[in-house]
Amino acid sequence: MAVFQNNLLAGAGAQSSDSTHTINQSIRFNDDDSPALNKTYSGAGSRTTFTYSCWLKVATTDTGSGFPLLNGGTGTTNDTWSGVSYYQGMIYSQGYNTNWRITSRKLRDPAAWYHIVYVWDTTNTTPDERVRIYINGTRETEFSTYNNPGASANSGINTATQHTIGYQSRTVGWGYADAYLAEMVFIDGQALEPSSFAETNENGIWVPKDVSGLTFGTNGFHIDGRDSSDLGDDESGQGNDYTATGLATHDQVSDSPTNNFAVINPLYVDSTGINSITLANGNLQATGTSGQFDHKAITVNLPSSGKWYFEYYLGGLYTGFGICIVGQEGSISSGYSFGNLSTSQGFGYQNDSIYNGSAVTTAFGLGNRSAGDILNVAVDVDNDKFYLGINNTYIAADGGADGNPSSGTNPTVTTSFSLSTNDIILGFYLSSSSSSVYLNFGQEGTFAGNKTAGGNSDASGIGNFLYSVPTGFKALCTKNLGS
Repeated sequence: MAVFQNNLLAGAGAQSSDSTHTINQSIRFNDDDSPALNKTYSGAGSRTTFTYSCWLKVATTDTGSGFPLLNGGTGTTNDTWSGVSYYQGMIYSQGYNTNWRITSRKLRDPAAWYHIVYVWDTTNTTPDERVRIYINGTRETEFSTYNNPGASANSGINTATQHTIGYQSRTVGWGYADAYLAEMVFIDGQALEPSSFAETNENGIWVPKDVSGLTFGTNGFHIDGRDSSDLGDDESGQGNDYTATGLATHDQVSDSPTNNFAVINPLYVDSTGINSITLANGNLQATGTSGQFDHKAITVNLPSSGKWYFEYYLGGLYTGFGICIVGQEGSISSGYSFGNLSTSQGFGYQNDSIYNGSAVTTAFGLGNRSAGDILNVAVDVDNDKFYLGINNTYIAADGGADGNPSSGTNPTVTTSFSLSTNDIILGFYLSSSSSSVYLNFGQEGTFAGNKTAGGNSDASGIGNFLYSVPTGFKALCTKNLGS
């Protein structure tokens, strides 16, 4: 079972459906595309006092991954290059020659949104107050590295040089971001508290506040990614637009601190111990790298009630999808089902067949699926029904093309186990280097540019799906799941 399997539901990190301020989007940084936001300022701002705030959802858990949340300067001294960065789960405050702070706590939950606030204030007469890092409103006090800059020490941030978000070329092992970033705010000349950017809601969850009324300062900015054609657009009124490189319109996604969507869980490893799947595009794309069966689950278990829908783009063959009771995802001897075939506590789709228990119970009769096809997955938890469609044609249990999740008739599978009283895990498998999939839980409807978004929302008016969502079905996101 995945370590973080229930965190999307539990409100891990920073997410909520109860925020009074809504953030509708984030920017997805896919490291394979060399993404970055860049700007060279015409003049310096305050180099002794500033605040940076952003929301972060990490995609990679690779131990060698690191990227700046914001860095500035091109020189080789502490005052000509500085940054605040994410590296191996930790938050770094850096100069070129000195690490001022490295947090002991590691942020590695791929289901969580984290709020980071970084304060540089070397005008403070107390040395320990000159560099401050806050995560989800709480000041960090445990560090593996701890140094204080001198009084009135200048930072490389806010110089009249290049500034970059999401990319750092200076340090070996660091590079491009593999993460989601939202609501990036830079305040020039003020040392602000986290309460300027977020607050604790009635459920005790740290949630965003409207920042439009803040005083941003000369070099301040507010980048929220709301314009998909200009992802570095500055909304502060200061005109400090950043230039986007390696970012496309489909990298504006609906996953945000106020509506957190399910993704593939990079921490999940099946009972075989095989971990040969490569993830990309914010943990929505998976590619096989070997001839062995390898399985991945998503970051949220199936809710105990309701009707749920997502889409599954076939980038290649040798893939399948399954559902099973948690703890029964083992014994995957054939690879074809995500669940234990011997106990009939799971079922799965592979090639042109449904595996329910140990037997093939459904032959689709529509021919094998092809690369570029879309699988429609609709799960009716309340009635123990599972519907699988190919390009919006749903297959009934007898192999006919008359399945209808909207009316509740002719399901592909009526499960032999209860979906509402058991803890249910969802996952898929890949079995070769030529197999790949792209999942859309409603946050990104083009499948990384492979399709034209359909613009179809769920029963709550949420999401962007290629096909019409069956009546009453919803996307797997926190606005639908609750706090």
